[in-house]
Amino acid sequence: MANNNRPTSPHLQIYRLPLTAKMSISHRITGVILSAGLVLTVLFLTALADGQSSWEIAHAILANGLGLIVLFVFSLVLNYHMCNGIRHLFWDIGHGYDLEVASRANKLVLAASVVLTLLVWIVALAA
Repeated sequence: MANNNRPTSPHLQIYRLPLTAKMSISHRITGVILSAGLVLTVLFLTALADGQSSWEIAHAILANGLGLIVLFVFSLVLNYHMCNGIRHLFWDIGHGYDLEVASRANKLVLAASVVLTLLVWIVALAA
């Protein structure tokens, strides 16, 4: 009963998603990452409230190379999610659906995310 003359439907291995679709998926993924990061934030705030010895352990975890990478990625994810959320707010009121505008908004969200993350880290490291 198999008909080998039928065309196969496109799937993710052969179909290239547009940047807008990739960013929409990324927005959902960053929301999940931020939820996990919130748990870590609560753990570190609990360590701060618990006293000096608990905070020293938490600070040692945050201050090593891997901890700084995690903090950098978390701040990048936070800024991306915020900037893309602002774009979604514009979509909610009906603006930015044109392909040219959406393409510019994609690039603006990515650039703003990187710039805001770098500014946060420049300020944090300068303090």
